[in-house]
Amino acid sequence: MSAELFLEIGTEEIPAGFLPTAMADLERLVRKELETGRIGFEAIKTYATPRRLVLAVSGVEPEQARQEITASGPSVKVAFDAEGNPTKAALGFARSNGVEVADLERRQTDKGEYLFVSKVVEGRPTRELLPELLPRVIGAIPFKKSMRWKDLDIRFARPVHWVVALFDGQVVPFSYGNLTSGNLSYGHRFMAPDAFEVYSLGQYLEELEKRFVIVDPGKRRQLIAEQLSDVVARAGGNLNPDDDLLDEVTFLVEYPTAVMGGFEDKYLQLPPELLITVMREHQRYFTVVDNQGKLLPRFVTISNTLAEDPAVVQQGNERVLRARLSDAMFFWNEDRKVRLGSRLDALKNVVYQAKLGTSYEKVMRFRALAVELANQLVPEVSGLTERAALLAKCDLESGMVFEFPELQGVMGREYALLDGEDPRVARAIYEHYLPVQAGGELPSDDVGAFVSIADKIDSICGCFGVGLIPTGTADPFALRRCAIGILNIIIDREYRFSLPGLVERNLELLADKLTRPAAEVAAEVLEFVRLRFFNMLTSQGLPNDVVDAVLSAAFTDPVDALQRVRGLTSFREEEEFAALATTFKRVINIVKDGVEAPVDTALFEADCEGRLLDALQGVSGRFEQFVADGAYLDALRTVGELRSPVDALFEGVMVMSPDEAVKTNRLAVLTRVARLFQGIADFSRIAA
Repeated sequence: MSAELFLEIGTEEIPAGFLPTAMADLERLVRKELETGRIGFEAIKTYATPRRLVLAVSGVEPEQARQEITASGPSVKVAFDAEGNPTKAALGFARSNGVEVADLERRQTDKGEYLFVSKVVEGRPTRELLPELLPRVIGAIPFKKSMRWKDLDIRFARPVHWVVALFDGQVVPFSYGNLTSGNLSYGHRFMAPDAFEVYSLGQYLEELEKRFVIVDPGKRRQLIAEQLSDVVARAGGNLNPDDDLLDEVTFLVEYPTAVMGGFEDKYLQLPPELLITVMREHQRYFTVVDNQGKLLPRFVTISNTLAEDPAVVQQGNERVLRARLSDAMFFWNEDRKVRLGSRLDALKNVVYQAKLGTSYEKVMRFRALAVELANQLVPEVSGLTERAALLAKCDLESGMVFEFPELQGVMGREYALLDGEDPRVARAIYEHYLPVQAGGELPSDDVGAFVSIADKIDSICGCFGVGLIPTGTADPFALRRCAIGILNIIIDREYRFSLPGLVERNLELLADKLTRPAAEVAAEVLEFVRLRFFNMLTSQGLPNDVVDAVLSAAFTDPVDALQRVRGLTSFREEEEFAALATTFKRVINIVKDGVEAPVDTALFEADCEGRLLDALQGVSGRFEQFVADGAYLDALRTVGELRSPVDALFEGVMVMSPDEAVKTNRLAVLTRVARLFQGIADFSRIAA
């Protein structure tokens, strides 16, 4: 009869950001252990609060499934001597498998006749396996950061204070560090700290709610959302939606209580982003707006206790926020005494990176790159682009950004507007940091886009140039995010320029900083960006082999590469693709690096050679026009017209003729064919 497995790990408060991943990891690890151990089960549920990780597995079988094992042994020739007596090889094989030699089977294989043994391994009781399995799972949960405590030889996100482990309502006995598993859990740290006995998941959930702990994060999140809606509505406002903050706060509390607070109207003269950042990032407060979306002098905090007097909680939070906003107001007033542009020289004293120089030097580099991009793509904004680049990092020297680093870009935009800078310049100061995360907002204007691309490519080239290359676990300069940001901006705005050319120009500007050969750095940077592009496109559902084939053929213009991927993906669905791909692969295998030589029709020995050349000449013009227009599906269909004459050539003549001149002439024709489709994709990488 199946039973329930229950596990609770009670801890000090675990950081909110750790918990969703920890829940998933706990489920994954237990699932793997049960499946590997041949222990049947029905479903796994996980829960978490700041002070506990919980797992419940329903329908767990009482014992492992039986296992039939077949093992191969030595060959019959080795296992028996000339008289048919078992040798040491046969005796050892039988002994190691717990059987007699007479129980061994003889089976014919491709290598001859061999000995085999078949046996059934009975399953062990699940209750016997769990004391080994559960501590192994607890110790294997991976956290971004873990810690040791006391003198124990174990690690966890935070110190573990108790472990509840039950199978079919009975304690699963094991030790973890200095703890012994049991059936005692604890309620809310402040409102119900006493221990209580646990018998099952249902009883546990019910008892915890009585003790002011809502262990189900989904239920906790819904309760917070309902409370937020209620208190904001009663205050006559609207909640400023923030799902990310709601997710975070859900894992900061065990028993949520929403409390409304307020602040003085005078602080509303500060930029809304500043107010929201102070409340959200520093205090985890939800903000309130009116029907027009304008910020109101209200906030909502989620308390972890059911306060006897909510006014005390409200006043305490208002006092903390008032101090924060007072600091912000001071910095706002002080910063406005100095024009943003006058802070540029101060960047000469700010080290960007020890080997790459100052922030001022970085600004000068990406200013040059941004202006060159503007001149190439949208010349009319080159002046605005230069001004935006010069001002882009100036707010780093402001008091506000020093106090609130997450406001860089935001404050630069606000100070630029106060100084009377062009609104597009001000917007670009903020937008050059975009996107800040995968799928995030992109620059809305060419000015910000050019500065963003230039700044990000300079970070990549500079770091690669001095050996600061991301590893599998470390990317301190967020270079992967920079590369993805560049690609997303290029695709979003459909910029057509040479990425290798931009990299080479950046490396020229970095020449006095490089500690490695520029050509080597350029190749590594382009491969780094190419791999990010590959991951981007395949994550969107585009076929891996098609993306690989296209990017391996040429990766200089991301917009063009994307058009080729889409064209080839569509063409791959057409009926004639498989045969055409086979023909193209054969051409590639024969020409290899290609023969760049003029074709001499006088050396043709068969009509199929002339027909192929005529077809090639007839296709080339149309093909080139389709490529110029980015119509790669039409281009591929056009080059597909060459399949029949190419196949006819292979059937009609021997390409690798013993006559060197004839062979070279035929390879020259096939090279022209290969050059057409090789510019689109490397067909040798397309899966059959």
